[in-house]
Amino acid sequence: MLVVGDSLSAGYGMPTDKSWTSLLQKELEDQGYEYRVVNASISGDTTQGGLTRLPRALDKHSPELVIIALGGNDGLRGLPLNKIQENLDTMIRHSLTAGAQVLLAGMRIPPNYGRDYSERFHQIYQELAVEYELMLVPFFLDGIALDQGLMQADGIHPNVAAQTVLLDNVWQAVCPSWPDPQPTQRACRGSE
Repeated sequence: MLVVGDSLSAGYGMPTDKSWTSLLQKELEDQGYEYRVVNASISGDTTQGGLTRLPRALDKHSPELVIIALGGNDGLRGLPLNKIQENLDTMIRHSLTAGAQVLLAGMRIPPNYGRDYSERFHQIYQELAVEYELMLVPFFLDGIALDQGLMQADGIHPNVAAQTVLLDNVWQAVCPSWPDPQPTQRACRGSE
């Protein structure tokens, strides 16, 4: 399982064992899955950086699932929307061609560049998820972004307490697509 993301997935500002990707590894083990999480996330990364690094990571790790959690830095820099979409599209196609399923973690950005840019930015994730029939987290920071108690002092990065929310956002998007690892064990947390 390969995670390609930015600071939100790299565990910026906290010990790596507290990040949502480390919690995902523990959750998988607790649920009886034998997946290994490879976190290829880099703080400050953009869709272009992820695209550049992805082919090698796919070759090296042969993942069954690729979680693409990029685009926030592109949006905050006001990069062209068509280029962001093109980069994400190419990453998705590379992953699918390599035989992996894809989960796309959507982002929202503040309306600094105008409402049209912000709305169109968010729609990119929805459109790609529909086009390629992907698993989708509509907004990766759902339940976190407007709660200052879950943010670090910079007001941008989630804190340690927010990591379980990030994990839940990802888990609820991906677990319905997986078979239960054991007939007696429920794969989706909280489901009965």
